[in-house]
Amino acid sequence: MAGTTRSIVILAYENALLLDVASTMQVFATYNMLLGTPEQPPYAVSVVSAGGGLLTTSAGLAVQTQPLPKPRGIDTLIVCGGAGRHQAVKDDALLDWVRAAAAQARRVCSVCSGAFVLAAAGLLARRRVATHWKYCAELRASHPELTVEDDAIFVNDGKYWTSAGVTSAIDLMLALLKQDHGHVRTMQVARHMVVFMKRPGGQSQFSQLLAGQSSGREGFSDLIEWISEHLGDDLDVECLAARAHMSPRHFTRVFREQLHCPPAKFVERMRIETARRLLEETPLQVSAVAERCGFGDEERMRRAFLRQLKVSPSAYRERFKDSRGTAPLIA
Repeated sequence: MAGTTRSIVILAYENALLLDVASTMQVFATYNMLLGTPEQPPYAVSVVSAGGGLLTTSAGLAVQTQPLPKPRGIDTLIVCGGAGRHQAVKDDALLDWVRAAAAQARRVCSVCSGAFVLAAAGLLARRRVATHWKYCAELRASHPELTVEDDAIFVNDGKYWTSAGVTSAIDLMLALLKQDHGHVRTMQVARHMVVFMKRPGGQSQFSQLLAGQSSGREGFSDLIEWISEHLGDDLDVECLAARAHMSPRHFTRVFREQLHCPPAKFVERMRIETARRLLEETPLQVSAVAERCGFGDEERMRRAFLRQLKVSPSAYRERFKDSRGTAPLIA
C-alpha cells in the first residue's frame, strides 16, 4: 500500500463522545504531519453521520460531518461511542450501511460503547470484544453471542477491532498504525503525542475504591473505606464478614452480587491500586511497598501485578514513576 492514501471513515451521531472523534482523528493526522506529504498523505480521514451536517457531541461542541459515503473504497471504518448509540442501534438504515461498509472495509473498529452498534449490526457474533468497563455487563447481557473481555484496552479478532473507554482510542489507533507501518514509525507518532505506544495493563486502571463505594450498599461503602485504611492487615473473608456483621458465607454471596467479584480478589485489586500509587509517587523500595500494602513479600506482589496488570512492579515503576521522584530509593 506504499504511495496510496487509505480512507479512514469515522461514524458519529448526536451525543457521540467528543474524545472518541477527536483522539481518533488526531492519531492519523499526526502520522500525516510527521511522515506524509501534502501531495500524497498516508490517510484521508472523514467524520460521517446518517444525515451529514453539524452534530452536537456529548461535550457540547459541534462537529461537522459528511453524509454517509458509498461503502466501496473504505479502508478502515471506526464507530464512535456515546449516549447517542441508543438511537443508533435502532436506526435500521444506518445499520444496513454499517453492514455494507464493513463487508468492503479492510478493518472495522469501535471505540468505547460503539461496540453496541457493531453488535446490533450482527458483525461481532462469536467474536472477542472490548468496551468501556462500565458497559461490559450490559453488552454481555444484550449480546450473549459475544465474548466480552472485561479488562482489555482493545481486542483484535479477525478484521474487527474493539476498544475500551475514551482514551483507549489512542491505543487502538496506534495499533492500527503499527499494523500498517511497523514499530519504528508508530513510535515516532506516540513520542510526538507524548503517550505510550502500548500501555501496560488493562481497565484495572479505574479506581477500585470508587467502584466499590458506588456499589449501592451503604454498609459495604463503609467497609470498603475501612479496607482502604487497613490494607496491611490480614483481610480474609472471616475478618471482613465480621466487620459487615454477616456470616462468612452470606457475606461472600452478597459481596459478589454487589461488587461483581469475590472479596479476596477485590482486596487484591485495592492493594495493587495503592501499590501503583506508591511506586509512581514515592521512592520506597519495592519490598517496602509490598509490605505496606499487605502483600507480605515482594514475590507475592510481583505475581499479583502480573495477573492484574501484565507487568512487574519494577517495570511499572520505570514506565510510570513521577518525574520528580528521583530521590534515592528508601526502605
